[in-house]
Amino acid sequence: MKANVRIGGNVHTDELRSYAKLADAGYRHARVNHGTEEYAYYDYRLAETVTVNGIENFWRHLKCSINGTHTSVSANHLNRYVKEFEYRFNRRNRPETMLPELLSTFQPLPSRSD
Repeated sequence: MKANVRIGGNVHTDELRSYAKLADAGYRHARVNHGTEEYAYYDYRLAETVTVNGIENFWRHLKCSINGTHTSVSANHLNRYVKEFEYRFNRRNRPETMLPELLSTFQPLPSRSD
């Protein structure tokens, strides 16, 4: 958490107990309680809507992608699958930019001297 979220940053979670000490660690923590069918609410202290729907949507799509495309995923390569899926997921509303953007990251091949 400390490597990716600045101290004092807003963190939205569900009611999992392991998140209980986030506020003590210096984060502005807000949680939704799925056990009571709460999925989003407006927090006036944070001045924003508290929800975890976005990340839950990402994980659902990732699981469906893995199950639909691959027969298994090696734990050694799971990070690569997730990063590739993150790339595609973040561009899902503008797929026409994916190929040109990807190709622009590669250097041109050197000329062949025949």
